[in-house]
Amino acid sequence: MQRAVLIMFVAMSLIPAGDTAGKLLTQSGLATPAFVAWSRFIVGVVLILPFTPRSAWRLLRDWRIWLRGILIACGISCIQIALSRAPIADVFAAFFIGPLISYGMAAIFLREPITWQRTALIFIGFIGVLVVVQPGSDTSPALFWAVAAGTCYGAFLTSSRWLAHLGSPIALSFTQLFIAGLILTPFGLATLPQFTPYVTTVTFLSGLGSMLGNLLLLYAYSAAPATRLAPLVYFQLFAAVLFGWFVFDTWPQMWTWIGLLIVMTAGITSARLKS
Repeated sequence: MQRAVLIMFVAMSLIPAGDTAGKLLTQSGLATPAFVAWSRFIVGVVLILPFTPRSAWRLLRDWRIWLRGILIACGISCIQIALSRAPIADVFAAFFIGPLISYGMAAIFLREPITWQRTALIFIGFIGVLVVVQPGSDTSPALFWAVAAGTCYGAFLTSSRWLAHLGSPIALSFTQLFIAGLILTPFGLATLPQFTPYVTTVTFLSGLGSMLGNLLLLYAYSAAPATRLAPLVYFQLFAAVLFGWFVFDTWPQMWTWIGLLIVMTAGITSARLKS
């Protein structure tokens, strides 16, 4: 479990780094969310292909692998739309409905053990999400895109645990990148940007951060139950706040801070539980 926690910490730092690079492209108008989402998967496929075992191609015959690929394609597309319209810390705070979805699905469908303490902390974390989103008539539509992304991502996390036995983390990572890239190809090709050195570099960094983060996530999920790892996804919040501050010079508002503190406290406390 200690090794899984360390892997999750690194993974949850790399994924927001990739999203930050994507936001640099969409916020400046240099690329569309559709292109950023598609390019992340294509870059990931190119980077991981040399290390992919031949057995990975056989996994593409399994409909469950395609379902998992569709989930990550929808999740990444939704969060890129959200990031193009809202501060990164707010988007990630709303996105963290994901651990609640993952925890519930793992308990229901995978029959993984749950405790009342961990369940209570998951719901406390969700209250923190609501504090940030503040559902109402004046809520930013971008935050609803973030919630949709989190829902897809939570289902993806559980499906990763569900299918972990089918292949190695590299093989599973390749299938999700390949399937999602294939599905999003028409949208990506329809919105190709002008490939300046800056756009090319940032696009590569976006794909690299996402690929490495999700690959490490698979290693973690192959080593520990989803119900215990789900709260650790909240580590992304800390990284998202730092990237938003250093890269975009945006500091979270008071309600965002309150929500972040609730979410982080619940996540860290849950991670420290022994059962």
